[in-house]
Amino acid sequence: MKDKNNIVYIDGANLYSATKSYDWEFDYRRFRVWLSDKYDAKQVCLFLGLIPKYKNLYEKLQKDGYILIFKEVIYDNDGKVKGNCDADIVVRIMKDCYENNFEKAVLVSSDGDYSSLVSFLIEKDKLETILSPYNTEKCSVLLKRTGASIAYINVQKEILKSQ
Repeated sequence: MKDKNNIVYIDGANLYSATKSYDWEFDYRRFRVWLSDKYDAKQVCLFLGLIPKYKNLYEKLQKDGYILIFKEVIYDNDGKVKGNCDADIVVRIMKDCYENNFEKAVLVSSDGDYSSLVSFLIEKDKLETILSPYNTEKCSVLLKRTGASIAYINVQKEILKSQ
């Protein structure tokens, strides 16, 4: 059987927010291995805001096999970080699709803003699945309406929790 050349694209803020709500500690290293095993992921691109105080975390994620793609952040009037990566993810996936850099894409997000991208990938037969960090109730109905295959990360607790 030929190895697939699949790429995983992760909305880092969406994954982080969801996993903080779990009643167990999410293990990013185990997640990276699972993505390779389950979805033949040759690359796993993690999109996130660049905050210097998290340098050690970024180094650990890179060591664990993630390709980090940073978005410059700004701070609102309350000092809260703003670094939405949605457009960056869409552009990267569209570029990679256009350049035929992957066989199938896996999108890790529960955000309905990606519904038009998902529909495009389905039309081109380039979507493997959506991995929703949130449960079925919190996954956007807009993603569900695309008819895409959606798997829920939280049901993989035994595989993905820290030991």
